[in-house]
Amino acid sequence: MSQPRQEPNPDLLYQFKISLLKFEPSIWRRIQVQDCTLDKLHEHIQSAMGWTNSHLHQFEINGERYGDPELLDDGSGGFHCLDSTATNLSQILPRKKKRFSFKYEYDFGDSWEHEVLFEGQLPLEKNRKYPLCLEGEQACPPEDIGGIWGYAFYLEALADPQHESHQEYMEWGGSFDPDEFDPKRATREMKKGLPDW
Repeated sequence: MSQPRQEPNPDLLYQFKISLLKFEPSIWRRIQVQDCTLDKLHEHIQSAMGWTNSHLHQFEINGERYGDPELLDDGSGGFHCLDSTATNLSQILPRKKKRFSFKYEYDFGDSWEHEVLFEGQLPLEKNRKYPLCLEGEQACPPEDIGGIWGYAFYLEALADPQHESHQEYMEWGGSFDPDEFDPKRATREMKKGLPDW
C-alpha cells in the first residue's frame, strides 16, 4: 500500500553527520540539506561520501526499512520496506529531540553501513545555496572492493610494494590516497546530483 505523498518543506534545513561504521580511521561527512525525501537524502549521501549509486540501498529508522519497494521487495513477503520517495525528512525526524540517528546501508553485497546522525534543524541562510558538505575526513572506499575487510586488505596492499597484491591493485585502481577529501568538491557533486541509470 502506498503512503500519501506530502511535498517537502523547503524552509526547513537539517544538519547530519554521516559516518561509515566499523572502520578506523573514521570516514565521515557533515552535510546540510533542505527538507527532502529519503530518496533524495540517499542521493546527497552518495554524492557527499563519494559513492557512485551503483547498488541498492536502504534506510532503517525506528525499526522500519525505507527504500525502493519495487527493487527491494522480492515478492516472497520476507522483506518489506516503505517507499523512500514518498517519505520526507520532516515526517521522520523528531521535532523536539535535537540528536537522533538512523542507519543507511549501501550495497548489500559489500554492506557499507552508515550512521546518519541528525544534529538539528537550522535557520536557512538566504544567500547560501543548499545542499552543502561542510566538512569530513578520509576518502570514500572504492566500489566493489569487498566491504570493510576488502578495503582494509586493499589499503594494506597499496601501502606495501612487496605485498603479493600490490601490483594487481595498482593496475586495478591506480594510485589512491585514503586521506584525501575535499568538502568543496563534495558540495559540487551534491548540487550536481546523481546520474540517471
